Amino acid sequence: MFRRLLEDAGQRVRVTIDGRPATARAGDSVAAAMLACGLPYCRTTPLSGQKRAPYCMMGVCFECLVTIDGVDNRQGCLIEVSEGMRIDTQLGRRAVE
Repeated sequence: MFRRLLEDAGQRVRVTIDGRPATARAGDSVAAAMLACGLPYCRTTPLSGQKRAPYCMMGVCFECLVTIDGVDNRQGCLIEVSEGMRIDTQLGRRAVE
């Protein structure tokens, strides 16, 4: 569904998405990297479990919430991927300790 307009050999970074190794283009947001890797959603809703995908890609809608390096509720569209980053689909709501 999503594809890049121009494919280039830009610098790549290695990340882990839902426990699987993946590569992302340096400078991409976490949300863009997930879409480019073929993942159709970033989170599920707390009540119904409905799958939600990034929508605005600019930090307004909060549909791109993911867990990054063990920290829940991170807006994937606002965070740039970095080498070794661990990204997980956020399932339901964040656990409160």
